[in-house]
Amino acid sequence: MTSVADSVIFRKIFSTEECAAIWSDKTRTSYYLSFEAALAKVQAELGIIPQKAADEIGKHCRLEEFDFEELEKQTVTIGYPVLPVVKQLVKNVSNVEAGLGEWAHWGATTQDVTDTATILQLRDTLKIVESDLTTIIQSLEDLCQRYRETPMAARSNLQQAVPMTFGFKLARLLATFKRHEARLRELYPRLLVLEFSGAAGTLATLCSHGHDKALDCQELLAAELGLEVPDIAWHTERDRITEVGNFFAMLTATCAKFALDVKLLMQTEVGEVSEPYVPHRGSSSTMPQKRNPIGCAYITAMAATVRQLAASLVEAMVEDHERSTGPWEIEWIVLPQISTLTCATLRHTVELLVGLEVHPDAMVKNLEITKGTIVSEAVMMGLGEEVGRQYAHDLVYDLCRRAQIEDRPLLDLLDECEEVKLDREELEKLCDPANYLGLSVEMVDRVLRA
Repeated sequence: MTSVADSVIFRKIFSTEECAAIWSDKTRTSYYLSFEAALAKVQAELGIIPQKAADEIGKHCRLEEFDFEELEKQTVTIGYPVLPVVKQLVKNVSNVEAGLGEWAHWGATTQDVTDTATILQLRDTLKIVESDLTTIIQSLEDLCQRYRETPMAARSNLQQAVPMTFGFKLARLLATFKRHEARLRELYPRLLVLEFSGAAGTLATLCSHGHDKALDCQELLAAELGLEVPDIAWHTERDRITEVGNFFAMLTATCAKFALDVKLLMQTEVGEVSEPYVPHRGSSSTMPQKRNPIGCAYITAMAATVRQLAASLVEAMVEDHERSTGPWEIEWIVLPQISTLTCATLRHTVELLVGLEVHPDAMVKNLEITKGTIVSEAVMMGLGEEVGRQYAHDLVYDLCRRAQIEDRPLLDLLDECEEVKLDREELEKLCDPANYLGLSVEMVDRVLRA
């Protein structure tokens, strides 16, 4: 095993079948051939190459006609996979009529084919991402609605802070994923762009047939492949690729933030949520009681790896002149991994959200473990109207400390304190966590409406 995506054991955990297929040798080669067939088709329409040649090139752009063992040998020798594909295509077409295959790949360069194929692979990957992102958003909307009023403790620096609702916690996540959805829509037109410019990007090889035909060829080829026309060659301007890689990094980091919260809320001493129950999932080989957050662990590991690999794409942007000596190949190494890990991360996140077990009783119980000090801010603000905020802060601080040491409710200590002039009924209202949820519910509704 050289990659978890290729492992018979791990491939359905750290990859998905759909995404792995997109980044396979067969799919990549099929997109090389789609490029060559489309190029021949539009060039024949423009009179750049003979129609007979275009017809035969199109007929022979089929995977089953290609010897992958020979492609492997030639790629090792040449250093790039496109020329070995073109050589076999030329041979297959020329077997029909001598010399006819020589019209294949007319005016194109290796990087034109490679980059365009990569864009088509990324397009297919983004379709999977978009589908899972939609499911994530829908699942979060359902959870937000269901738990919009369910009180729980907010945590600050891993300590209980103030009360909020579980729906509010999820709505923040929902808003983030909605922003990612917007980013994806904005990304498409910048990413889905043809690369066809020739050796140095000037389309010089087609200019002998007239400048208009060169640009027309580029435009028709883009339309044939369902891509946009580039404003200029981007052989060594790699921001398109880097942008999608870093979008994947941000998207999976959001999944990891959710997974981290679930791991913390799933601790035995907290127990406010649980991963979906599947018999023996996350079980220990020695401790039968264990139910480890295994899905969250996978999300955490994969998202961290995507972030590291995305940094490699930023490095790959630093390319020399009009054709790079090394940085371009970084993309070949990391893009398949980034894409498969991203799709797997999203798939685990979908499963986590769809089957998430929420324990409101534990949330209520945890709100009570501090003997009421979780609402100390509410008490401070309530007393502050009479004695000043800072004086109230110091007074409540001391009472909270006593509540912890003496293991007594803050309410009782407040009621006994001569400096507190509020009656018990007023203090009970201040000390009820359900009365200090702020605009949790209203903000959930605002995100849902958006």
